[in-house]
Amino acid sequence: MTDRTLGTVADLDVLRFDDRDGLLPVIAQDAATGQALMLGFANRVALEKTLETGDMHFWSRSRQQLWKKGETSGNTLGLVSLHADCDGDTVLARVTPAGPTCHTLETSCFGEGADIAVGTLGKLDATLAARAEERPEGSYTVKLLTDENLRLKKLGEEAAELVAALARHDKKGAVEEGADLVYHLLVALRAEGLDAAALLRALESRAG
Repeated sequence: MTDRTLGTVADLDVLRFDDRDGLLPVIAQDAATGQALMLGFANRVALEKTLETGDMHFWSRSRQQLWKKGETSGNTLGLVSLHADCDGDTVLARVTPAGPTCHTLETSCFGEGADIAVGTLGKLDATLAARAEERPEGSYTVKLLTDENLRLKKLGEEAAELVAALARHDKKGAVEEGADLVYHLLVALRAEGLDAAALLRALESRAG
């Protein structure tokens, strides 16, 4: 697969900026979760500034000026990497967001459908968030969230059961116990004010 990473200013030479306004679209994507955060426009100067500072810069078509995302709100987008598409007329920016990206204070400008609840892990985390907020009667998740001793005990038990299944070379059991462990882990993290995004970002940093 072709590597279209734009790691230096010289790499920007492959890009095809629009002949009329010198811009091209830039899609900002959470590097840890894959969530689409926003669409902006950039000229070469904006992309050079992005590479130079490590923070996403765009060109405002309404104000006709360079702007740094989060300059006023503090909700910046830290650059992880830039990538050109196959035609060189669109850029994907993999970023680490500091706070919500949208001016409405939502995580993504694309709304709930593009939220962290992408994939099974995200859907599970979104369900846990709903349980934590709504506190439905009889919910096992709510019971875990409100009882630290039970929560930590169950987390330990599930870890031990996974180890036992692996020691038996029980593939089906290992998968089931692993799923139980992930559920209890996400509940334990949420009780500490953390979510799946934090976990995924930690994994992303370890993946290099």
